[in-house]
Amino acid sequence: MKIQSSVLVHLGFGKYVRSDQVTAVVPIEEERGPGRRTFVHLDGQVDPIIASRAEDTIVRDLVQEPREVIQSRQQQEILRDLLSTLGGVNGTVRRISRDEGGLDLDRLERRIHEVLED
Repeated sequence: MKIQSSVLVHLGFGKYVRSDQVTAVVPIEEERGPGRRTFVHLDGQVDPIIASRAEDTIVRDLVQEPREVIQSRQQQEILRDLLSTLGGVNGTVRRISRDEGGLDLDRLERRIHEVLED
């Protein structure tokens, strides 16, 4: 289990906190109800924030990588695979694909290099 640094976690009703500032997530036992589900304690604050989301969903969001990070990693992996495959395409096939099909594999290869370098 790993807390993601500098990721915002939704607490409900427009409240967000940085995940690396959360020190404790405690379910509200008394007077629990709509808008009052969980106490979220933050580093450097005496009083907890009252969250309207359940403690298990907040904890799940604290320890999971955001979907965007996972998708970005997968997209980079696909680009690396494509770049590797493009490296094996010979000059004749590159010329035919460019001249006859309008697909410039050299330009595509350069663009993938640029994207992966950023």
